[in-house]
Amino acid sequence: MRRTASPLSLALLGAGVFLLVLAPMLAWYVEPRAKRTPIDVDVTTVFTGTGNYFDTGRIETVSGKKITVTRQVRGDVADSEESGRAVWDVSTSVDTDATLPAADTHDSLQWTLERWVTDRRTNEPVHCCQEKPAFDGEAYLKFPFDVQKRSYRWWDNTLGSTVRLRFAGTKKIQGYEGYRFTAAVEPAKTGTRLVPGRLVGLPKRSQVLAEEWYANHGIELVVDRRTGRIINAAIGPRKTLRAPGAKKDAVVLLDSERLEFTAATQRSQVGLASADSDRLKLVGETLPMGGGGAGVLLALAGAVLVVRGRERPTSQQIITM
Repeated sequence: MRRTASPLSLALLGAGVFLLVLAPMLAWYVEPRAKRTPIDVDVTTVFTGTGNYFDTGRIETVSGKKITVTRQVRGDVADSEESGRAVWDVSTSVDTDATLPAADTHDSLQWTLERWVTDRRTNEPVHCCQEKPAFDGEAYLKFPFDVQKRSYRWWDNTLGSTVRLRFAGTKKIQGYEGYRFTAAVEPAKTGTRLVPGRLVGLPKRSQVLAEEWYANHGIELVVDRRTGRIINAAIGPRKTLRAPGAKKDAVVLLDSERLEFTAATQRSQVGLASADSDRLKLVGETLPMGGGGAGVLLALAGAVLVVRGRERPTSQQIITM
C-alpha cells in the first residue's frame, strides 16, 4: 500500500504556510509603512477659557472675559505628494465674543497663518516647501508615533523656541486614556513693538519701541500613545509690553491661566485617535498574532494529514488481486 496526500491536507498546509509568512510581513513591513503622518488633513480645534486682554477700543486691559482660540489645520496634498513630506497650513486666531466667528479674522486679537513641514515617519521638522516659520523640536501639532514616557522638545511658536515637556503620567479624556505632558514658560523677551509712550508709562515720548514679553502659566498636553495625536491641550499664555529696559510689565495684552480644548474638540480628537490607533493595532498586533497562531494550527493540521495520507494499493497489489 502507498500513502498519498489529500487535496484538503495540501490546502491546509498551504494556507498555514501562507499565514506564517504573512504575519511577520504585517508586523515588520506593513505596519511601519502605515505609520505615516497623513497629508489630507482638515481638522479644527477650539480652546476656550477666561482671561484678560487689551481692548483697543477702550485702550485698556479688560478682565474676566471669555477668550477663544481657533486653530485650523489643512494639508497641502499636492505639495506633500511632490515633496514626500507632510505639508500642513495652519491658521490660528485668538478672539473674544465680540470678534467671533473666527473665520472673520480682520478684528481678531491675534491671527497667524503658518506652514509646517515634517518628516512623515519621524515627525521631525523639514526645512522646505515654503515652510513658515522655521521651527525645531520633536512635537507641535502632533507627537511622533509610539509616544514614550520621556521628555519631549515641544515647539512654542510665540516663544520662538522649544520647551521641554515632561512626562507626567496618564490622564483620561472623554474616557480615553493618553500620556500627559506638562511644562511652564518663564517670562522671556520675544520682540519689540512701536507704541505710544504713554502706553508703557513714558508719557513724554510720543512713540517708543516697547519690549514684547511672553510667558506661559502652564502647558498640559494629553497624547494618544500609539498615534501621537493630541487628544487634549491646555495652555496659559501671558503676553505683555514693557518700557525699554524695564523689569516690570506695563501693559497686559493677553493673559489667561488656562485655555483648554472644548468638550466637542476633545470628543473629535479622541474619535480620530481611537480610530487610527485601532487600525495600527490591527495591522501591527491583532492580525500578525492571530494570523501567526492560525497559521501554526493550519500548518500542523495539514502536515499531520499529509503524513497520514490515504492508503492506495500499489500496481503489484492490483495485478495480484
